[in-house]
Amino acid sequence: MTDVTDSPEDRAFREEARAWLTEQLEGPFAHVRFRGGPGEEEEEFEGRVEWEKAMGAAGWTGITWPKEYGGRAVPLSQQVIFYQEYARAGGPGRVGHIGEGLVAPTILAFGSEEQKQRFLPGIKNGTELWCQGYSEPAAGSDLANVQTRGRLEGDEWVVDGQKVWTSLAHNSDWCFVIAKTEPDAPRYKNLSFLLVKMDQPGVTVKPIVQLSGTSEFNEVFFDGARTPAENVVGGAGNGWKVAMGLLAFERGASTLGQQIGFESEFKEILAAARENGAANDPVMRQKLAQAWIELQLVRLNAVTNLAEGTTRPGLAAINKLCWATWHRNAGELAMEVMGADAELCAEPPYKLTRFQSRFLFSRSDTIYGGTNEIQRNIIAEQALGLPREPRPDAKGKN
Repeated sequence: MTDVTDSPEDRAFREEARAWLTEQLEGPFAHVRFRGGPGEEEEEFEGRVEWEKAMGAAGWTGITWPKEYGGRAVPLSQQVIFYQEYARAGGPGRVGHIGEGLVAPTILAFGSEEQKQRFLPGIKNGTELWCQGYSEPAAGSDLANVQTRGRLEGDEWVVDGQKVWTSLAHNSDWCFVIAKTEPDAPRYKNLSFLLVKMDQPGVTVKPIVQLSGTSEFNEVFFDGARTPAENVVGGAGNGWKVAMGLLAFERGASTLGQQIGFESEFKEILAAARENGAANDPVMRQKLAQAWIELQLVRLNAVTNLAEGTTRPGLAAINKLCWATWHRNAGELAMEVMGADAELCAEPPYKLTRFQSRFLFSRSDTIYGGTNEIQRNIIAEQALGLPREPRPDAKGKN
Protein backbone atom coordinates (compact mmCIF):
# COMPACT_ATOMS: atom_id res chain seq x y z
CA MET A 1 0.00 0.00 0.00
CA THR A 2 1.30 3.44 -0.98
CA ASP A 3 0.26 6.60 0.81
CA VAL A 4 -1.65 8.78 -1.66
CA THR A 5 -0.02 11.87 -0.15
CA ASP A 6 3.48 10.70 -1.09
CA SER A 7 5.38 12.82 -3.58
CA PRO A 8 7.10 10.92 -6.42
CA GLU A 9 10.38 11.11 -4.48
CA ASP A 10 8.73 9.89 -1.28
CA ARG A 11 6.99 7.09 -3.17
CA ALA A 12 10.29 5.87 -4.57
CA PHE A 13 11.87 6.04 -1.13
CA ARG A 14 8.96 4.09 0.40
CA GLU A 15 9.25 1.37 -2.22
CA GLU A 16 13.01 1.11 -1.70
CA ALA A 17 12.65 0.87 2.10
CA ARG A 18 9.78 -1.62 1.88
CA ALA A 19 11.65 -3.86 -0.57
CA TRP A 20 14.79 -4.01 1.56
CA LEU A 21 12.94 -4.55 4.84
CA THR A 22 10.75 -7.27 3.35
CA GLU A 23 13.70 -9.06 1.77
CA GLN A 24 15.72 -9.03 5.00
CA LEU A 25 12.95 -9.70 7.55
CA GLU A 26 11.41 -12.51 5.54
CA GLY A 27 14.86 -13.88 4.75
CA PRO A 28 18.12 -13.88 6.74
CA PHE A 29 16.67 -11.89 9.67
CA ALA A 30 13.30 -13.60 9.99
CA HIS A 31 14.34 -14.78 13.47
CA VAL A 32 14.42 -11.20 14.82
CA ARG A 33 11.16 -10.04 13.23
CA PHE A 34 8.83 -8.50 15.83
CA ARG A 35 11.36 -9.37 18.56
CA GLY A 36 12.68 -7.09 21.28
CA GLY A 37 11.14 -3.85 22.45
CA PRO A 38 9.93 -2.59 25.85
CA GLY A 39 10.07 -5.35 28.43
CA GLU A 40 11.59 -7.73 25.89
CA GLU A 41 15.03 -6.20 25.39
CA GLU A 42 16.88 -9.49 25.87
CA GLU A 43 15.00 -11.27 23.07
CA GLU A 44 17.33 -12.31 20.24
CA PHE A 45 19.81 -9.70 21.42
CA GLU A 46 22.82 -10.95 19.46
CA GLY A 47 20.69 -11.35 16.36
CA ARG A 48 19.47 -7.79 16.75
CA VAL A 49 23.08 -6.57 17.05
CA GLU A 50 23.76 -8.22 13.69
CA TRP A 51 20.63 -6.52 12.37
CA GLU A 52 22.10 -3.15 13.37
CA LYS A 53 25.22 -3.95 11.37
CA ALA A 54 23.17 -4.99 8.35
CA MET A 55 21.12 -1.79 8.50
CA GLY A 56 24.27 0.31 8.65
CA ALA A 57 25.91 -1.52 5.76
CA ALA A 58 22.79 -0.99 3.62
CA GLY A 59 22.56 2.71 4.46
CA TRP A 60 19.45 2.58 6.67
CA THR A 61 21.11 3.88 9.84
CA GLY A 62 21.46 7.63 10.20
CA ILE A 63 19.33 8.38 7.15
CA THR A 64 18.87 12.00 8.29
CA TRP A 65 22.58 12.62 8.85
CA PRO A 66 24.54 14.75 6.39
CA LYS A 67 25.98 12.74 3.54
CA GLU A 68 29.55 13.59 4.51
CA TYR A 69 29.03 11.59 7.71
CA GLY A 70 27.53 8.56 6.02
CA GLY A 71 23.88 9.61 6.04
CA ARG A 72 21.35 10.23 3.30
CA ALA A 73 20.18 13.68 4.43
CA VAL A 74 16.56 12.65 3.83
CA PRO A 75 13.74 15.11 4.63
CA LEU A 76 11.32 14.65 7.51
CA SER A 77 8.69 13.08 5.27
CA GLN A 78 11.03 10.23 4.34
CA GLN A 79 12.13 9.75 7.93
CA VAL A 80 8.46 9.25 8.84
CA ILE A 81 8.05 6.87 5.89
CA PHE A 82 10.95 4.72 7.03
CA TYR A 83 9.52 4.43 10.54
CA GLN A 84 6.15 3.47 9.06
CA GLU A 85 7.60 0.78 6.83
CA TYR A 86 9.85 -0.49 9.62
CA ALA A 87 6.85 -1.04 11.89
CA ARG A 88 4.75 -2.61 9.16
CA ALA A 89 7.56 -5.03 8.25
CA GLY A 90 7.97 -6.13 11.87
CA GLY A 91 11.37 -4.56 12.38
CA PRO A 92 12.89 -5.64 15.74
CA GLY A 93 13.48 -3.39 18.73
CA ARG A 94 16.58 -1.33 17.96
CA VAL A 95 19.56 -1.99 20.22
CA GLY A 96 21.28 0.99 18.58
CA HIS A 97 18.46 3.42 19.30
CA ILE A 98 20.34 5.44 21.92
CA GLY A 99 23.36 5.80 19.67
CA GLU A 100 21.53 6.68 16.46
CA GLY A 101 18.61 8.58 17.94
CA LEU A 102 20.27 10.45 20.81
CA VAL A 103 24.07 10.54 20.77
CA ALA A 104 24.56 10.98 17.04
CA PRO A 105 22.30 14.03 16.55
CA THR A 106 23.79 15.55 19.71
CA ILE A 107 27.34 15.14 18.43
CA LEU A 108 26.27 16.48 15.03
CA ALA A 109 24.73 19.55 16.70
CA PHE A 110 27.29 20.28 19.43
CA GLY A 111 30.36 18.12 18.84
CA SER A 112 33.72 18.87 17.31
CA GLU A 113 34.76 17.59 13.91
CA GLU A 114 37.11 15.15 15.64
CA GLN A 115 34.22 13.78 17.73
CA LYS A 116 32.07 13.33 14.63
CA GLN A 117 34.83 11.46 12.85
CA ARG A 118 35.53 9.28 15.91
CA PHE A 119 32.05 8.31 17.08
CA LEU A 120 29.59 8.47 14.18
CA PRO A 121 31.06 5.55 12.18
CA GLY A 122 30.72 3.11 15.10
CA ILE A 123 27.09 4.14 15.59
CA LYS A 124 26.29 3.82 11.91
CA ASN A 125 28.05 0.47 11.54
CA GLY A 126 26.43 -0.98 14.66
CA THR A 127 29.80 -1.78 16.20
CA GLU A 128 29.51 0.54 19.22
CA LEU A 129 26.43 0.60 21.45
CA TRP A 130 25.56 3.46 23.81
CA CYS A 131 23.74 4.08 27.08
CA GLN A 132 22.58 7.26 28.83
CA GLY A 133 24.09 8.47 32.11
CA TYR A 134 21.52 11.02 33.27
CA SER A 135 19.36 9.87 36.21
CA GLU A 136 20.77 9.41 39.70
CA PRO A 137 19.20 8.18 42.97
CA ALA A 138 18.59 11.80 44.06
CA ALA A 139 18.34 13.38 40.60
CA GLY A 140 15.66 11.98 38.38
CA SER A 141 13.44 14.70 36.98
CA ASP A 142 15.75 17.35 38.50
CA LEU A 143 18.69 16.67 36.20
CA ALA A 144 20.55 19.79 37.30
CA ASN A 145 20.94 18.22 40.75
CA VAL A 146 23.26 15.40 39.61
CA GLN A 147 26.06 14.62 42.05
CA THR A 148 28.40 12.68 39.74
CA ARG A 149 31.68 14.59 39.57
CA GLY A 150 34.25 14.99 36.84
CA ARG A 151 37.66 16.56 37.37
CA LEU A 152 40.35 17.24 34.82
CA GLU A 153 43.67 15.60 35.61
CA GLY A 154 46.22 16.31 32.94
CA ASP A 155 44.76 15.16 29.64
CA GLU A 156 41.93 13.06 31.16
CA TRP A 157 38.62 13.53 32.95
CA VAL A 158 38.27 11.43 36.10
CA VAL A 159 34.65 10.53 36.87
CA ASP A 160 33.17 9.52 40.24
CA GLY A 161 29.50 8.96 41.01
CA GLN A 162 26.44 6.80 40.46
CA LYS A 163 23.82 6.64 37.71
CA VAL A 164 20.61 4.62 37.86
CA TRP A 165 17.90 3.35 35.50
CA THR A 166 20.53 3.17 32.77
CA SER A 167 18.99 1.25 29.88
CA LEU A 168 21.19 -1.48 28.34
CA ALA A 169 24.28 -0.37 30.25
CA HIS A 170 25.31 -4.03 30.58
CA ASN A 171 25.49 -4.32 26.79
CA SER A 172 26.95 -0.89 25.99
CA ASP A 173 30.40 0.14 24.85
CA TRP A 174 30.02 3.85 25.71
CA CYS A 175 27.98 6.06 28.02
CA PHE A 176 27.28 9.78 27.78
CA VAL A 177 27.52 11.14 31.32
CA ILE A 178 26.23 14.39 32.79
CA ALA A 179 28.68 15.34 35.54
CA LYS A 180 29.54 18.37 37.67
CA THR A 181 32.92 19.56 36.44
CA GLU A 182 32.87 23.26 37.41
CA PRO A 183 32.41 23.31 41.22
CA ASP A 184 32.57 27.10 41.49
CA ALA A 185 30.11 27.85 38.70
CA PRO A 186 26.39 28.56 39.29
CA ARG A 187 23.63 26.00 38.71
CA TYR A 188 23.23 25.04 35.03
CA LYS A 189 26.73 26.34 34.28
CA ASN A 190 28.60 23.69 36.27
CA LEU A 191 27.85 20.60 34.19
CA SER A 192 29.64 18.87 31.33
CA PHE A 193 28.56 16.23 28.82
CA LEU A 194 31.25 13.54 28.90
CA LEU A 195 31.68 10.48 26.67
CA VAL A 196 32.95 7.60 28.80
CA LYS A 197 34.02 4.12 27.73
CA MET A 198 32.24 1.40 29.71
CA ASP A 199 34.80 -1.41 29.51
CA GLN A 200 37.46 -0.04 31.84
CA PRO A 201 38.53 -0.18 35.50
CA GLY A 202 36.36 2.09 37.62
CA VAL A 203 33.06 1.28 35.88
CA THR A 204 30.73 -1.21 37.59
CA VAL A 205 27.32 -2.18 36.18
CA LYS A 206 24.69 -3.78 38.42
CA PRO A 207 21.48 -4.95 36.70
CA ILE A 208 18.15 -4.02 38.28
CA VAL A 209 15.71 -6.92 38.15
CA GLN A 210 12.32 -5.55 37.08
CA LEU A 211 8.76 -6.80 37.57
CA SER A 212 9.01 -8.38 34.14
CA GLY A 213 11.89 -10.54 35.35
CA THR A 214 14.31 -8.89 32.91
CA SER A 215 17.05 -6.36 33.60
CA GLU A 216 17.03 -3.72 30.89
CA PHE A 217 17.76 -1.06 33.53
CA ASN A 218 20.98 -0.90 35.52
CA GLU A 219 22.88 0.98 38.18
CA VAL A 220 26.25 2.26 36.99
CA PHE A 221 29.00 3.19 39.44
CA PHE A 222 31.96 5.35 38.38
CA ASP A 223 34.95 5.11 40.70
CA GLY A 224 37.87 6.88 39.12
CA ALA A 225 36.77 6.07 35.57
CA ARG A 226 38.71 7.99 32.95
CA THR A 227 38.10 9.47 29.53
CA PRO A 228 40.30 11.68 27.34
CA ALA A 229 40.00 15.44 27.86
CA GLU A 230 38.67 15.89 24.33
CA ASN A 231 35.65 13.66 25.08
CA VAL A 232 33.53 16.55 26.34
CA VAL A 233 30.77 17.60 23.94
CA GLY A 234 30.09 21.33 23.59
CA GLY A 235 32.88 22.35 25.96
CA ALA A 236 33.27 22.16 29.74
CA GLY A 237 30.46 23.89 31.64
CA ASN A 238 28.02 23.65 28.73
CA GLY A 239 26.57 20.28 29.71
CA TRP A 240 23.11 21.61 30.54
CA LYS A 241 22.69 23.13 27.09
CA VAL A 242 23.87 19.92 25.42
CA ALA A 243 21.72 17.74 27.69
CA MET A 244 18.60 19.77 26.87
CA GLY A 245 19.44 19.54 23.19
CA LEU A 246 19.63 15.77 23.49
CA LEU A 247 16.26 15.64 25.26
CA ALA A 248 14.76 17.53 22.33
CA PHE A 249 16.02 14.77 20.04
CA GLU A 250 14.73 12.13 22.48
CA ARG A 251 11.22 13.53 22.34
CA GLY A 252 11.31 14.24 18.64
CA ALA A 253 12.15 11.98 15.75
CA SER A 254 13.76 9.29 17.88
CA THR A 255 10.43 8.46 19.54
CA LEU A 256 8.41 8.42 16.32
CA GLY A 257 9.52 4.91 15.42
CA GLN A 258 8.70 3.70 18.92
CA GLN A 259 5.24 5.20 18.76
CA ILE A 260 4.50 3.89 15.28
CA GLY A 261 5.58 0.50 16.65
CA PHE A 262 2.70 0.75 19.11
CA GLU A 263 0.45 0.03 16.12
CA SER A 264 1.86 -3.50 15.96
CA GLU A 265 1.19 -3.98 19.67
CA PHE A 266 -2.39 -2.81 19.26
CA LYS A 267 -2.92 -5.22 16.38
CA GLU A 268 -1.74 -8.08 18.61
CA ILE A 269 -4.24 -7.06 21.31
CA LEU A 270 -7.03 -6.83 18.74
CA ALA A 271 -6.16 -10.24 17.25
CA ALA A 272 -6.15 -11.82 20.72
CA ALA A 273 -9.56 -10.29 21.50
CA ARG A 274 -11.00 -11.72 18.31
CA GLU A 275 -9.42 -15.13 18.91
CA ASN A 276 -10.62 -15.63 22.50
CA GLY A 277 -14.01 -14.00 21.98
CA ALA A 278 -13.37 -10.91 24.11
CA ALA A 279 -14.21 -8.76 21.08
CA ASN A 280 -17.76 -10.09 21.14
CA ASP A 281 -18.41 -8.07 24.28
CA PRO A 282 -19.73 -4.62 23.24
CA VAL A 283 -18.00 -2.95 26.20
CA MET A 284 -14.67 -4.49 25.16
CA ARG A 285 -15.25 -3.45 21.54
CA GLN A 286 -15.73 0.12 22.72
CA LYS A 287 -12.48 -0.04 24.72
CA LEU A 288 -10.61 -1.37 21.69
CA ALA A 289 -12.08 1.35 19.50
CA GLN A 290 -11.13 4.00 22.05
CA ALA A 291 -7.56 2.66 22.19
CA TRP A 292 -7.33 2.84 18.40
CA ILE A 293 -8.59 6.43 18.36
CA GLU A 294 -6.09 7.44 21.03
CA LEU A 295 -3.31 5.70 19.09
CA GLN A 296 -4.04 7.95 16.12
CA LEU A 297 -3.73 10.95 18.46
CA VAL A 298 -0.35 9.63 19.64
CA ARG A 299 0.83 9.50 16.03
CA LEU A 300 -0.49 12.97 15.22
CA ASN A 301 1.10 14.41 18.37
CA ALA A 302 4.44 12.89 17.38
CA VAL A 303 4.32 14.33 13.87
CA THR A 304 3.18 17.73 15.17
CA ASN A 305 6.02 17.72 17.68
CA LEU A 306 8.51 17.08 14.89
CA ALA A 307 7.10 19.88 12.76
CA GLU A 308 6.53 22.52 15.45
CA GLY A 309 8.21 21.32 18.63
CA THR A 310 10.88 24.00 18.75
CA THR A 311 8.40 26.83 18.22
CA ARG A 312 5.56 25.82 20.55
CA PRO A 313 6.39 25.70 24.28
CA GLY A 314 5.26 22.55 26.06
CA LEU A 315 4.61 20.53 22.90
CA ALA A 316 7.30 17.96 23.68
CA ALA A 317 5.76 17.46 27.14
CA ILE A 318 2.33 16.95 25.57
CA ASN A 319 3.86 14.35 23.26
CA LYS A 320 5.52 12.46 26.13
CA LEU A 321 2.40 12.59 28.28
CA CYS A 322 0.28 11.33 25.39
CA TRP A 323 2.32 8.31 24.33
CA ALA A 324 3.34 7.23 27.83
CA THR A 325 -0.25 7.23 29.05
CA TRP A 326 -1.45 5.38 25.95
CA HIS A 327 1.15 2.64 26.29
CA ARG A 328 0.46 2.14 29.99
CA ASN A 329 -3.27 1.90 29.28
CA ALA A 330 -2.64 -0.49 26.39
CA GLY A 331 -0.84 -2.82 28.79
CA GLU A 332 -3.86 -2.80 31.05
CA LEU A 333 -6.18 -3.40 28.09
CA ALA A 334 -4.14 -6.43 27.03
CA MET A 335 -4.53 -7.92 30.51
CA GLU A 336 -8.28 -7.31 30.35
CA VAL A 337 -8.46 -9.05 26.98
CA MET A 338 -6.61 -12.07 28.40
CA GLY A 339 -9.12 -12.33 31.22
CA ALA A 340 -8.32 -14.93 33.88
CA ASP A 341 -5.35 -16.18 31.83
CA ALA A 342 -3.61 -12.91 32.65
CA GLU A 343 -3.05 -14.27 36.18
CA LEU A 344 -1.10 -17.32 34.96
CA CYS A 345 2.56 -17.46 33.97
CA ALA A 346 3.31 -19.05 30.60
CA GLU A 347 5.68 -21.52 32.27
CA PRO A 348 6.99 -21.95 35.81
CA PRO A 349 8.58 -20.44 37.69
CA TYR A 350 8.16 -17.00 36.10
CA LYS A 351 8.10 -17.09 32.31
CA LEU A 352 5.73 -14.39 31.12
CA THR A 353 3.72 -13.97 27.95
CA ARG A 354 4.42 -10.99 25.69
CA PHE A 355 1.27 -9.28 27.00
CA GLN A 356 2.32 -9.80 30.61
CA SER A 357 5.85 -8.49 29.98
CA ARG A 358 4.55 -5.42 28.21
CA PHE A 359 1.98 -4.76 30.91
CA LEU A 360 4.57 -4.86 33.67
CA PHE A 361 7.17 -2.84 31.76
CA SER A 362 4.65 -0.23 30.62
CA ARG A 363 4.09 0.78 34.25
CA SER A 364 7.43 2.59 33.94
CA ASP A 365 6.45 4.56 30.83
CA THR A 366 4.79 7.32 32.86
CA ILE A 367 7.88 7.62 35.07
CA TYR A 368 11.07 7.46 32.98
CA GLY A 369 11.98 10.35 30.71
CA GLY A 370 10.06 12.70 33.01
CA THR A 371 7.03 11.64 35.02
CA ASN A 372 3.48 12.45 33.95
CA GLU A 373 3.30 14.90 36.87
CA ILE A 374 6.41 16.72 35.64
CA GLN A 375 5.02 16.85 32.09
CA ARG A 376 1.77 18.38 33.35
CA ASN A 377 3.73 21.02 35.26
CA ILE A 378 5.69 21.88 32.11
CA ILE A 379 2.51 22.16 30.06
CA ALA A 380 0.84 24.33 32.71
CA GLU A 381 3.79 26.68 33.15
CA GLN A 382 5.32 26.86 29.67
CA ALA A 383 2.32 26.37 27.39
CA LEU A 384 -0.55 27.79 29.44
CA GLY A 385 1.36 30.44 31.36
CA LEU A 386 0.03 29.37 34.76
CA PRO A 387 1.92 30.26 37.97
CA ARG A 388 4.82 28.01 38.89
CA GLU A 389 4.13 25.27 41.37
CA PRO A 390 5.51 26.23 44.81
CA ARG A 391 9.01 24.81 45.24
CA PRO A 392 10.34 23.85 48.69
CA ASP A 393 13.24 25.90 49.98
CA ALA A 394 16.44 24.46 51.39
CA LYS A 395 14.63 23.73 54.70
CA GLY A 396 11.83 21.83 52.96
CA LYS A 397 9.28 24.66 53.37
CA ASN A 398 7.20 26.09 50.50
